[in-house]
Amino acid sequence: MGEHILLIDDEREIADLIQVYLQNDGYQVHAFYTGQAGLNYLTDHTPDLAILDVMLPDVDGFRLLQKIREQHFFPVVMLTAKIEDGDKILGLTLGADDYITKPFNPLELVARVKTQLRRYLRYNSSGEKEPSDPVEYDLRGLQINRDTHKCFLLGEELSLTPIEFSILWYLCQRQGTVVTAEALFEAVWGEKYFNSNNTVMSHIGRLREKMHESAKHPKYIKTVWGVGYTIEG
Repeated sequence: MGEHILLIDDEREIADLIQVYLQNDGYQVHAFYTGQAGLNYLTDHTPDLAILDVMLPDVDGFRLLQKIREQHFFPVVMLTAKIEDGDKILGLTLGADDYITKPFNPLELVARVKTQLRRYLRYNSSGEKEPSDPVEYDLRGLQINRDTHKCFLLGEELSLTPIEFSILWYLCQRQGTVVTAEALFEAVWGEKYFNSNNTVMSHIGRLREKMHESAKHPKYIKTVWGVGYTIEG
């Protein structure tokens, strides 16, 4: 273990509590109480995961998330006292990987952190690849490269979140076969899938939007009703 975690929260008691729990699990936590201080840290460091409070005294958490996504792909977990669905959707759309509402159980936060790191390290570490595994796919104008973590569609670069990239890469790896929502969720998120979980469908929808895909007549990510999703080679 020993992964580096960036924590930005202006509520010092909450930040200190999170730091204690994460350090007890072996993580190295770099805590800051303003958005600008966190951005300054990112100038010379790249953590394995970031935890951001939405309500910060100097920089809005969503704006901070946008700044991070301009250069970094590591997982981001948002913390907020708000419970509106609109805020959650906005955070996920801007590139957040998870969203936790205050007050929360610190043990749940640690579990979420572990899940995000497990997924991220599994799909972004070159050490996980077999020598024979391709590092790039080119499917009818859709180019995705695992080493550069970039994706192009007919020459246009797509701005994908880490989860969106992982979903697309997983489907490309299994081109021509149907991947169930259960298999996709458990592979990408590393958690047990439940039938009531619409997380996969929501992310597929946002991925299609970025690819300018029609939900009814998609060219790339196709839905096999009652079964799952597929990308044809």
